[in-house]
Amino acid sequence: THVHIWDKLVIKHLIMKVYFNNSCKICKAEIDLYKKEEIEEIDWVDITDNELAEQETSKDSKQLLRRLHVKDGEKVIGGAEAFLLLWKKMPKYKFLYKFFKLPIIFNIFSIVYEIVAFFLYLKNKKQLKKSNL
Repeated sequence: THVHIWDKLVIKHLIMKVYFNNSCKICKAEIDLYKKEEIEEIDWVDITDNELAEQETSKDSKQLLRRLHVKDGEKVIGGAEAFLLLWKKMPKYKFLYKFFKLPIIFNIFSIVYEIVAFFLYLKNKKQLKKSNL
């Protein structure tokens, strides 16, 4: 069959890219759980030494290492909000989306996520190239 350029553009916009740190054991363990769901519309991108990920997100390696990012269409979303988008796409985890999107719960989740993400960043920042520190 013959795929038109228009079809490729439509397909490209249906795919959500998740940028994560595969070199972080905790991050990898969580993402591996999500990968088991085999959601075709999700493209998993390891940010480790990945210049293409930096170009696609317009983020530098430090910013990508600092928190999870999702590219949905042309929008790049990071942190707790990125998890909401991810969970929303996964039937098994949609209950997390429904719970954590609630206004006060989301605020608490965001704060806790930022604290945990900061400590994971400190633990993993040695993987950054010296020039990016």
